[in-house]
Amino acid sequence: MFAIPGKSPVTLTPAAVRQIRRLMEREGAEGLRVGVKKGGCAGMEYTMETASDVQEHEEVVEQDGARVLIAPMAQMFLFGTEIDYETGLIESAFRFRNPNVTDACGCGESIKFDDVETLKARMDATRTGT
Repeated sequence: MFAIPGKSPVTLTPAAVRQIRRLMEREGAEGLRVGVKKGGCAGMEYTMETASDVQEHEEVVEQDGARVLIAPMAQMFLFGTEIDYETGLIESAFRFRNPNVTDACGCGESIKFDDVETLKARMDATRTGT
């Protein structure tokens, strides 16, 4: 849908690969579905769930045995994102390093993106190499 041939829309750190593979094995899942939805004080939130199948128009990113499925409406918002998994004393969680985020709430649970036209222009520039 918004894919650029030869360029992965997201990248995964080794820690994220390990955690996604664990989830896939434990749940018998085809992958981890990642998306965005309206919500939170900054306007948008990431969504994640294990997926039993690949749905039409999803972008599939495979890296070292881990599979991420990107919902069609999330593809342009996630383009260029690095997904990491951090383990700490109090919590362990996936972290998104997303160049398209312009603001985030204080708690870090919700984000705000560039407007759609800016995101499309950024993708077009990447596609054409300008």
